[in-house]
Amino acid sequence: MSEVLYIKNSVLIRDAKVYQNGRLYYEDTKSPDISIFLKNLYKSEKIRYSKYFKMDDLSKLGFIGTEILFGGNIENKETALVFGNAASCLETDRYYSETMEEFPSPSLFVYTLPNIMLGEISIRHQLRSENIFFISEKFDSSLFLEYSKSLFNQGKTDNVLCGWVDLQNNDYDVFLWEIARSGKTYLNEEELKNIYLPTHE
Repeated sequence: MSEVLYIKNSVLIRDAKVYQNGRLYYEDTKSPDISIFLKNLYKSEKIRYSKYFKMDDLSKLGFIGTEILFGGNIENKETALVFGNAASCLETDRYYSETMEEFPSPSLFVYTLPNIMLGEISIRHQLRSENIFFISEKFDSSLFLEYSKSLFNQGKTDNVLCGWVDLQNNDYDVFLWEIARSGKTYLNEEELKNIYLPTHE
């Protein structure tokens, strides 16, 4: 019998707005451009991590969302990472392809794999955990739910960070949530959809 799990915390990032546990946490009304938005959000969080500025935008979205979700520190170093999106790292692939017309950019090449984002998060928080990155046509709550439950049931983790971090043509859709054995919201498909959908419709 599978144990009862909970959604402990959540973060949504869309349209230059950040929602933490359903409440508006940050809004940038002056910077619709994703690069400027991410720079301003980083500054507002007062994070000191110079490598952030070398990341591609997809990694920045996952990174900054994780910082907000965990208040800058993932205490459980065995926290598993279960992420996914619909376009892999296509945005960065395009930029890298453009640099090939003159001289290929080694710094961009690093980010032509979507799981590099998981690496950046793991390095920042010194995680030693299971991680996986799914590609699906749209946000699939059942996929995240079943895989996360399997990690708990197999005793591979007691904490999971899930993330739908999608970036296409500078349009971004980020939903991060923490799964644990305690919390206020029961983990099920309906609750996940309720958290994900309100600002997305």
